[in-house]
Amino acid sequence: MRTTRDRIRHAISFEVIGLALITPLAAFLFHMPMTSIGVVALVGSLLATGWNYLYNILFDQVSLRLRGTVIKTVPLRVLHAVLFEFGLLLVLLPFIAWYLDISIWQALVMDIGFALFYMGYAFVFNWAYDRIFPIPNPTGQRA
Repeated sequence: MRTTRDRIRHAISFEVIGLALITPLAAFLFHMPMTSIGVVALVGSLLATGWNYLYNILFDQVSLRLRGTVIKTVPLRVLHAVLFEFGLLLVLLPFIAWYLDISIWQALVMDIGFALFYMGYAFVFNWAYDRIFPIPNPTGQRA
């Protein structure tokens, strides 16, 4: 299992890199000011950071209980990313519509765009993170 310090490093690096990529890209694609998209991205990032920390602990605990390991296969990584983004979508949708003064439908389209970006990004980031910072004890057994 990962340590608390490692999980914090993971969550912060994920969000900082994600913000640097998504803010200019979304401003361009949705034809909105970078400041408006930046606020949406920052609020989304703060919510996602907390959710990321909690979600990964829960996901690892379930994986350890059901599979005996926290090592993720490719299909498990896809499931991990999809479930994470679905939970976040439920929270962010009303905020995006309210803050940008757009319809729920427009907010949904925008949120789906964010979610698709972050699903691909999460898959690549987490795979790279696991390679750069290997899990010290993938079976969860005490040394």
